[in-house]
Amino acid sequence: MLKIQEIREMIKLIDQSSIHEFSFEQDGAKIKMKKQSPEVETIIKQAPTVTLEQPVQSQQVAQPTDSNQVQAVSEATNQPVSTEAKTDTENLHKITSPMVGTFYAASSPETEDFVSVGSKVTKESVVCIVEAMKLFNEIEAEVKGEIVEILVQNGQLVEYGQPLFLVKPE
Repeated sequence: MLKIQEIREMIKLIDQSSIHEFSFEQDGAKIKMKKQSPEVETIIKQAPTVTLEQPVQSQQVAQPTDSNQVQAVSEATNQPVSTEAKTDTENLHKITSPMVGTFYAASSPETEDFVSVGSKVTKESVVCIVEAMKLFNEIEAEVKGEIVEILVQNGQLVEYGQPLFLVKPE
């Protein structure tokens, strides 16, 4: 079975390379990565699409990479996309997920969330946990500031590079 660090390294290497499609199989586990066409890449810097398959179950992860796809996802979920929100977030730091996994706001269901809207954080502050393949990874703020918005819900599946929090830097 592949370790999460090995998968992360593969994603980084594929993202930084000129390879547009990649498949890997080991011990019954399959990884498929596919990037958008080169024309789209020159316009929008984007992360690869990753598909993880295991013998018993499969999981596909896709990341919208342009405003048309975001609009389509928004319409499918009946959530309006406003251009005002985009301009408001320009000065904010995005804390993103370094991997595919499940977002947890607290270390256990009985404890308080690591942060909430209005919480002050430092670079080393743990803001959440992302669980991937039974490994619980603490995610740090990486910036000093104040949490302005939490973009995901507890227990939600998150994707590689997906914004989790918006932070107003100090």
